[in-house]
Amino acid sequence: MRRLLQTWRTDPTPPSGGAATTPATPRQITGWITRPEHKLADDDRASLARVLDRCATLRTVHQLVGEFAGLARERRGHHIDAWITQAQTSGIPPLRGFADGLIKDYDAVRAGLTLAWSSGAVEGNVTRIKALKRQMYGRATFDHLRRRVLLST
Repeated sequence: MRRLLQTWRTDPTPPSGGAATTPATPRQITGWITRPEHKLADDDRASLARVLDRCATLRTVHQLVGEFAGLARERRGHHIDAWITQAQTSGIPPLRGFADGLIKDYDAVRAGLTLAWSSGAVEGNVTRIKALKRQMYGRATFDHLRRRVLLST
């Protein structure tokens, strides 16, 4: 074994006889899986296909992530029940946990994936106000906090 490995180390050609390629990083694969198919470059699409051919688990993740993105993009909240069932039976713990989290707040998730309006602007303001409050915690009165919130808009 030692002699064989030594010849591989000193031989300039890779053992497979083909061109040496660097393996994809987890970050690259995650980017390929979460990006819509039409936004992938041709070489990225080919690399993703090679990875998915080698790993059935990633193929399942790719399918479920794509379906969930379609539900969100096209506001098909009425299909969320089937997706949750698929995710829970997929055997992939992170997807099962995500599906369980969706069930905990099912009404809000379904409304968010179905209705055209969103509370995103309100949530942004709430986050901003909470950040100001944390910055001033214990340092000033409510009146001072009120003035700061009104002036920061």
